[in-house]
Parts: sequence; structure tokens; C-alpha cells
Amino acid sequence: MVPNGQPSPARPATFREVFAQREYRFVLTAGVLSWVGDYLAKAAVTLLVYRETESVALSAAAFAISYLPWLVGGPLLATVAERHPHRAVMVTCDLIRMVLLLVIAVPGMPTPLILALLFTATLANPPGQAARSALLPRILTGDRLVVGMSINASVGQAAQVVGYLLGAAIAAASPTLALLVTSATYAVSATLIRLGVIARPTAMKAAHRSHLLRETGEGFRIVFGQPVLRAIAILVFSAMLFSIVPEGLAAAWAGQHADDMDQGLAQAVIMAAVPAGYILGGLVVGRLVAPARRIALMRPLAVLAPLLLVPTLLDPSPIVVALLAAGCGFAVAGLLPTANGLFVQALPDGFRARAFGVMASGMQVIQGLAVLVTGLLAERFSIPLVVGLWSSAGVLLMTAVVLSWPSQAKVDAAIEATSRADAPDPAPPAPRPGPDHPGDQPVNSPAGGQRDARERHRDTVS
Repeated sequence: MVPNGQPSPARPATFREVFAQREYRFVLTAGVLSWVGDYLAKAAVTLLVYRETESVALSAAAFAISYLPWLVGGPLLATVAERHPHRAVMVTCDLIRMVLLLVIAVPGMPTPLILALLFTATLANPPGQAARSALLPRILTGDRLVVGMSINASVGQAAQVVGYLLGAAIAAASPTLALLVTSATYAVSATLIRLGVIARPTAMKAAHRSHLLRETGEGFRIVFGQPVLRAIAILVFSAMLFSIVPEGLAAAWAGQHADDMDQGLAQAVIMAAVPAGYILGGLVVGRLVAPARRIALMRPLAVLAPLLLVPTLLDPSPIVVALLAAGCGFAVAGLLPTANGLFVQALPDGFRARAFGVMASGMQVIQGLAVLVTGLLAERFSIPLVVGLWSSAGVLLMTAVVLSWPSQAKVDAAIEATSRADAPDPAPPAPRPGPDHPGDQPVNSPAGGQRDARERHRDTVS
């Protein structure tokens, strides 16, 4: 490891080194439970609403409502997480979701109230995830942070698959039971965080406290006002424009181009391809590629991600589409943890939760817009044509992004400046030796302090 917490160019951190951090093990395990709970709740509530109303629109609304907090108030809610100790925020958010899911599980609950309670529960997602993201750099340093982020990203994708499968399986038998299981995952997550994470004060300095809207605006200003952070944000947002499209159009693609394959199987294969590639890419690149090489690979992988989807212009079979989508997911997973690691290192400690809120909200919005726009285009043109041309435009966009990427010297300078800003304030200089502080006695030593107190007491008495 080199100074200032930057990745060592010699070798990547090992999984053993990352998992040797006790706090990280607790945070990861709690995160997995929360993620599984989130997706389990989506599956359970969606089915519950459909059974109660037999309305596809209301069922879809129950699924989509979990994205609303990020769209309407993600950065603002993440700013709340910046104001308070991260452990307390994470525990509180898990407990809020636990209680509200228990209420939703009460039989006979009206559908409008279910949707309102679900929306309220999902309001805890942005501050909880922001606090977890801001806590991670305080637990892992150097290249262990990048490898830890790769593990988190891969495990998060796996948790999505497990959560959906468990949610669908349990909810098919009893949506109420699925909601109770979801509530239990949040309870265990809160317990793990409370017992396994050290209590730390909030990273936001008193000088940065103002009012919530101004603090939220500062999160946007630091992300888009600092050149290195802005370049990373543009790279990440651009990657999101293309990797989500095969997954978002999988159902329609399978319906129109399944060929001899079962339509449901074709949809499942395409939808699972990007997460599968993401898991593999995060683990392989994060663990087997040296830190310096990872940074060098970021730009080629950024262009490769949309490039791999261009052959969809030829209208290949669902299996080939899935392979191309998996390759795109692999490329995105290879660059995102490295980009996130650089982002965290160039970001002052007191702004991490707010910046996470900006980035997470932007990613949600961009992914939603990408699926919406390509879906509208696919109403008039064939899906292979839309995805192929969309990805071709992505190659041009990514090429422009990587050509404008800041030099390594600028990236290093930004990280160095952040490291200096986050360093603790130097201790005040000691007074010169004098009659009250003999030169051979340290000013702050217990003996000196006790002797001074005795002398002051003697003077007072006399």
C-alpha cells in the first residue's frame, strides 16, 4: 500500500485481507440481509397487491414505488445520513423498515394504505445506503477498499436474484409469510450493525452545517464542480445508459424473438445475463488484476461495454443476446469498483454520504430513462435495431468520455488534496519553557499537570 490510501501498483488486495476486517464482515452480512429483504419485499408486495386487486397497473405501481424515493428525494435523504453517525443511521433505517413491513403484513390492509406504507418504508433506503457507502472507506483502506467494493457489487447482484426467487416462492404460498421473513431480515441486519460496527461521530464538521437544502446543494456542487469527481460521475452515468437496456427490454425481446426457445426461459436468460456478467467481472477484475492495471483498463472497458451490444443489430438468438449482455455486464463491473474507489479517495470525508445520494439518484434516473426511451423506440422499430443503434451511439459517447478523462497526475493531485484536507488538525504548539513549565517536563504529561494543579492549589490557599 502506498501513502494516502491509494492502491498499490504492486498487487491487488486479497479477499483474505478484506474479510480480515471484522467490521467489514458485519457490514457486508447486514447489507446482504437488507438487499435480500428489499427484493423479497418487492416480490411479496407486488403479488399481494395483485391478489387483492387483480390489477396489473396497481401491481406494477407496487413494484415501481420503491424507486420513487431515489427519484424525488435521494440526495436530500442522503444528506440526512451525513448529519448523523453512520451506525445510528443504518440501525434506525433497518428498524423503520422492519416495523412498517410488519404493519403491511397485517391481513386485510387496504391497498392504498399498503402502497403508502411501502413508500414510507422505502424512504429509509437512501439514507441507509448512503451511510453504508460513507462508512466503508472508514473501515477499508487502500486497495482493500476497491476489492471490498467489488465484493459488495457482486454480492448485491446475487442478493437481487436470491431475493426475487425467495420472494416469488414464499409469496406464492403466503405473501404474509414473505413479509414477515422480510421484516426479520431487517431486524437481524440492525442487530449485526449495532453489535459489529464501532460507534463513530459524524464526519460532517460543524463549520459545514447549515440547512438541509443548502447541504444537499453542496453535495451536487462537489460532485460536478471538482473536475476529477465530475469525470468519474460522467463515466459512471454513461455506463448506466447501456448496460440496463437488455434487462429492461428482455420481456418484449423474448416475446418477439424467442425463436424455438420457451418465451419465459428466453426472458429469464436475458434478464439474468447482465447480473451474472456483473458478478463474474467484479470478482475477476477486482481480485486478479493489479490496482494500477485496473485503472489503466477503465477506459478500454468503458468503450467495450456498449460495443459488445452492437452485434444485436443482426437479430441473434436469445442465447447469443444473453452472452453479449453478460459481456457488457462483465465490462461494467470491471470498471465501476475502480471508478468508485477513485471517487471515494478524491472525496472529502464529510461529503461522502451526500455524494453517494447524488450518484445513486443519478444512476436510478438514467437507467429508468434508458429503458423508457428504448422501449418507446421499440414501439416503432425492431428491438434488435433499437438496441444495436443505441449501443453504437454508446460507443461514440464512451469514446468522447475517455478522451476527455483527466490525466493520472490530476487524479493523484485530487486524491492528495483530499488526503490533506481529511488529515486531523495539528496539535497546537507547546509553550516555550518558562517558570511554570520547566524545559525537561512535557506540558501535557500527567505529572506536569498534577504538579501545576498542586502549585495552583497552594497559591490559592496561601
